[in-house]
Amino acid sequence: MPQRKWEMPHTFIIIFFVVILAGLLTYMVPMGIFETEEVTYESQGTEHTRTVLIPETFEYVTDEQGEPVRDGVSLFEPFGEAGFLNYVFEGMVSGDKWGSAVGVVAFILIIGGAFGIIMRTKSIDQGILTVIDKTKGRESLIIPVMFFFFSLGGAVFGMGEEAIAFAIILIPLVIALGYDAITGVMITYVATQIGFATSWMNPFGVAIAQGVSDVPVLSGAPFRIGMWAVFTAAGIIYTMWYASKVKRDPRASYSIKANEYFRKHNQQQELKRSFTLGDTLVVLTLVLGIVWIIWGVIQDAYFIPEIATQFFTIGIVAGVIGVIFKLNNMRVNDIAESFSEGAQQLLPAALVVGMAKGIIIILGGDAADEPSVLNTMLYHAGGMIDNLPEILSASFILIFQSVINFFVVSGSGQAALTMPLIAPLSDIAGVSRQIAVLGFQLGDGLTNIIVPTSAALMGTLGAARIDWGTWFRFIIIFQLLMFGLAFVFVIIAVLINFS
Repeated sequence: MPQRKWEMPHTFIIIFFVVILAGLLTYMVPMGIFETEEVTYESQGTEHTRTVLIPETFEYVTDEQGEPVRDGVSLFEPFGEAGFLNYVFEGMVSGDKWGSAVGVVAFILIIGGAFGIIMRTKSIDQGILTVIDKTKGRESLIIPVMFFFFSLGGAVFGMGEEAIAFAIILIPLVIALGYDAITGVMITYVATQIGFATSWMNPFGVAIAQGVSDVPVLSGAPFRIGMWAVFTAAGIIYTMWYASKVKRDPRASYSIKANEYFRKHNQQQELKRSFTLGDTLVVLTLVLGIVWIIWGVIQDAYFIPEIATQFFTIGIVAGVIGVIFKLNNMRVNDIAESFSEGAQQLLPAALVVGMAKGIIIILGGDAADEPSVLNTMLYHAGGMIDNLPEILSASFILIFQSVINFFVVSGSGQAALTMPLIAPLSDIAGVSRQIAVLGFQLGDGLTNIIVPTSAALMGTLGAARIDWGTWFRFIIIFQLLMFGLAFVFVIIAVLINFS
């Protein structure tokens, strides 16, 4: 009898077991709490305010006998409270429209719906066929060019969730050019996170970390620009090496099932019709819409609510054009049906966001001024920096931020939660606060490439039809390479006293 091949557990299963681990921690680790304060800092000429913890105010939550409280999570809680079995619902409805989880869930579903409408017109498919026809012999250029620009987007304005939309467009294209779905994820989402991790001006990451750490905002740019160039070059070389291997032998791909899905889709779209005026208007709507989104993010700091609405608008306009010009025989009802189908395709990714947020809820939440197991973990992990040599202290900050990013994926949230604790401890360890910020941004950004709790990653993988287990098997080697480079730059920063 043949042995059954081992399969990586489904993402839902992985998160379920992490929730079990979080539940067990609530019985072993006492809850802690910090006092908080408001800090202000300037970024790009604008004054910003963040609520941050005060490290020296940490204390355990105690009972009437003065003993630390280990308030183990119950199996089920009524009346809107959070028990173990409540983690999915409570995770889904937690937060607000500005972030995880409910805002990101809505964002992913609206993006999926909008692109469902756009793809229903078949204009993008016709555009892909046109691009293939025009780029014969030069198709490999799409990898370095797209990787560079997406990395730049991550570095300049913190591009992340927006990569989901671009993946929907570019993955069918790279597969039609002879590559695979993983190549599409690399040149879109992974590139943005390399830019995010090595940025010199990202307003949602390094700028906040510097501001709350009392480091001049946007300082240290020359070092970080050089670091960004090295990481981006490494990402391009690795992606081109993998993509060329897949093009030579499609069996070398890690995403064979996804590739087959898109190939069948592409074959169905090879229609015997020309690229019409209606197709041109749909593509132009998408291009102008993306310009509008980029302008809004850079000029007015548009975030999840605004960007979701912008994509919805793009979808509606594309649908109206499709009906007027009868693209792919579109009718008015097709706009609604394709929106529903598009949202349905990204539903699993949206569910992951809520489930992942449930992990934090089981641990007591990520608010520093409310009792939680996470606060205790933060305090004791931060204290380990004190007695280490400088290089080890700086390396530990990188590791610490990488681990915390599994639980608190938001770059701005993680900066506000951890940097007020890490920055003063780095002073004691003899490590400059600039290096502490460097460890934060590398640990935060690079782990977004692999952690299943990242909403943007899971949304992009959903668009690519790749399950997280398949992605893990591919990305782990690249992830280790990125961490190796990160440690090199942290050590260089210590040796040159980067400040």
